[in-house]
Amino acid sequence: MTAMNSPLLDHCPSTLPAQAYFDPAWFEAERARIWAREWVPAGRIDSFPDRTIRRVEIAGASVIVLRDGAELRAYHNVCRHRGAELCAAETEPLRGKLVTCPYHAWAYATDGRLVSTAFGTPTADFRKEDNGLLPVALRLWNGFVFLCLAETPPAFAPDIGIADAALSLAALDNWPMDRLVVGHRLETTIACNWKIFWENYNECLHCPGIHSQLSARVPVYAKGIMSPAESAETAAAPGPVYADGAETWTVSGRPCGPVFDGLTAAERAEGHRFVTTYPGSFVVAHVDYVRAMTLTPISPEETRLKAEWLFLPETLARPDFDLSDVVDFASTVIAEDAAACEMNQRGLRSPAYVSGRLMPQEFDIARFHRWVLERVGNDVPNLKAES
Repeated sequence: MTAMNSPLLDHCPSTLPAQAYFDPAWFEAERARIWAREWVPAGRIDSFPDRTIRRVEIAGASVIVLRDGAELRAYHNVCRHRGAELCAAETEPLRGKLVTCPYHAWAYATDGRLVSTAFGTPTADFRKEDNGLLPVALRLWNGFVFLCLAETPPAFAPDIGIADAALSLAALDNWPMDRLVVGHRLETTIACNWKIFWENYNECLHCPGIHSQLSARVPVYAKGIMSPAESAETAAAPGPVYADGAETWTVSGRPCGPVFDGLTAAERAEGHRFVTTYPGSFVVAHVDYVRAMTLTPISPEETRLKAEWLFLPETLARPDFDLSDVVDFASTVIAEDAAACEMNQRGLRSPAYVSGRLMPQEFDIARFHRWVLERVGNDVPNLKAES
């Protein structure tokens, strides 16, 4: 018998069809209707140096992000003259106050206005104000840069598992996010569809069998659930988040430096906070550091992952700081998840498998499936999945 306020599903809905994870039509529909319309992470603000132009790819579109002092702007990487790319390198210097096309030298101000057509001599029917750079929506959130290709972007909506959008946006307000810097970065490519990554992220039924170290650190994970509220028995009383007096996700269990000053007693007791921004990233905020994960779909069966460990500069400068104590713990979890996702992807290729069934504890996967289906609409076949 489940608790009255349990998030568990009261039925076992169907999963997405197998072809959703390898069919090119599915992949293109998702790229056009999800990745090209939602807010997608582009990096930490400190990865966009002042006085530079940086090229970013989103859903097959090339975008440039300009930084001039505190001002960041984003545009499609295309000249309005005859369509040449404006920035070919990953990063180029911003010369003066202009973005100049390397082909015919049309020049644009950093606010996107066309300033000069160089050697071209426009006639009276040409209006400079109609031929500026094509803007891309940009949003800063807790030191992260997000971009959206849609002409009318959706609301920016981080997810912490509650319906209150304002609380979700403020989920990291007590962490010193704007002061954190990248202390370590890990990038890898996993052989799975991007949705499999999120499905694995959204359940802990796999934790006892896949994550022995993590399950020993977080006892509730060893029960195949992510919180006591998910117990399939009765309402479980929450106990300590960590076993053996540990305080964080490090190999030793000890904080890598001072615990963040601004955290409330409840936030410290929480141990870690997950904040998700579909479709491309999540943040795990610990009491002593923050880890940011971003994913980029490469093909129907390949996904690029990037993990960044963020610290206060003074923590990195401590003589007793041990980076491996921090990085090795989550790196093990990432490698275990990657292997599980690849195993899942290979199995989905079986000609005997059409679709599966979710368990009650996979309520967040059911929610994620609805999120995907609401956006891809009727662009691909066999969309109907039980709700």
